[in-house]
Amino acid sequence: MHKLELKHIVISSIVLSFFFLMSTYLGAKSSKPNIIFIFADDMGIGDVSHTTGKAPTPHLDRMAKEGMRFTDAHTSSSVCTPSRYSVMTGRYCWRTHLKKGVYNKPDLYPLIKKGETTIASLLKSKGYHTACIGKWHLGIGWQKLPENQPRKYNTLGWDIDYSKPAITPTSNGFDYFFGITSSLDMPPFLYIENERAISQPTINMKVGSRVGPAVEGFRIDQCLTDFAAKSVSYIHERAESKDPFFLYLPLTSPHTPISPSKNWIGKSGIDKYCDFVMETDWVVGEVLKALDDKGIKDNTLVIFSTDNGSSPGHSDLRERGHYTNGNLRGHKADIFDGGHRVPFLVRWPKVVKPNTETARLTCLTDVISTCSEIVGKKLDAASGVDGVSFLETLKDPNIEERSAIVHHSFGGFFAIRKGKWKLNLCPHSGGWSFPMPGQETADAPKVQLYDMSKDIAETTNLSEQYPTIVNELTALLEEYVQKGRSTAGKPQGNDGEVHIYGPPVEAF
Repeated sequence: MHKLELKHIVISSIVLSFFFLMSTYLGAKSSKPNIIFIFADDMGIGDVSHTTGKAPTPHLDRMAKEGMRFTDAHTSSSVCTPSRYSVMTGRYCWRTHLKKGVYNKPDLYPLIKKGETTIASLLKSKGYHTACIGKWHLGIGWQKLPENQPRKYNTLGWDIDYSKPAITPTSNGFDYFFGITSSLDMPPFLYIENERAISQPTINMKVGSRVGPAVEGFRIDQCLTDFAAKSVSYIHERAESKDPFFLYLPLTSPHTPISPSKNWIGKSGIDKYCDFVMETDWVVGEVLKALDDKGIKDNTLVIFSTDNGSSPGHSDLRERGHYTNGNLRGHKADIFDGGHRVPFLVRWPKVVKPNTETARLTCLTDVISTCSEIVGKKLDAASGVDGVSFLETLKDPNIEERSAIVHHSFGGFFAIRKGKWKLNLCPHSGGWSFPMPGQETADAPKVQLYDMSKDIAETTNLSEQYPTIVNELTALLEEYVQKGRSTAGKPQGNDGEVHIYGPPVEAF
């Protein structure tokens, strides 16, 4: 062969190899991350040991060390159903028909409307495989038994035909669902896979004050173990695929009933609640280990948060030095920050620098907008109307810009936070701590204004000293309500009237 021809062949091979390597590099660099969102239930900001918690949470501590901790992150509501709706849709739940409270009956129709964009449907449209494993609590569309058909029992939930397919998360963008309808103290007590109950309920079970249908052998203390095993299996399976995956893992803990499994009872040396917190942390560890085992942790975005603050039933732990909601005022259900300021951790080794913190004011409505920006899929005008992406903050924790966020309580009362100022549009807690609605003094100011940079415990009401701030924040909240969105974009509607001063106290 002629030397010149050989030279051309060698050069061509080098060029082709270069372009192949570059295309491989660029393809890997631009590949979409796997996304995992772990959502604990009724766990406060003081429950993790890297803040003030007395129960060891080594896996959440690991997430904080290997990723970013958001110190001023909030759920959209201080109770679970509305918080879960907002995470899924990026829309405040008070814009729906659910103006206060939670879903507490098995026959309530799904809160997410047909065709409404969710994180799952957004990611699925960009090639993700999507799974929900755990507690849904946004309504399952069960089919009812004929009215003339006799019921096995007369308690709640026995009018449902559990042999028929139901409307489940698979109708909201998820390819796979395994889990339960709502909280562990709410019937029916059974597992659902995709659209069907795995087994038919045959007995009545009482959990707390509620009684309802149950599958014989269903154990509330095994849910975390089952959810962990399903999640690990899912990660292992999807790691073999070229397509990215989204795993939404809403846990049942440490919500009541406080039911750690046998292996975890007594582990904390404090009480069963702290044991349950430790088992919750263990599930996080199982997920992280699965990512390590499959070698996919670097380009997997893992988010951990909770659906609201810890409930008021654990105040006795303060005597042992464990403050479930840290130094915040109030707890689950309240408009005070103890109700909705929560742990929020993000690990994504490819993007997020380890052991970083950000003071960015953040709402969990922001998750869907962040996912939207990550995968390059713009949300339509009616979707994610209350979310602002925090992707740039993940790259630089000093980027803290975010518009005001709205808080909402169990009783349907509002607060708005902008910068250091927080305005509670009620004279009480809006929830379950003192003063509950109707318990405030007759001369109490109608609203509460706090400087959160100096008074994180909300002890000094400044509303009378700063009436201009009160007026500005009130006007901003009214604007958010009227526009049907709190972000830039085409105005949208709300489902029914919204009253920014909450319902009449008599209705609480």
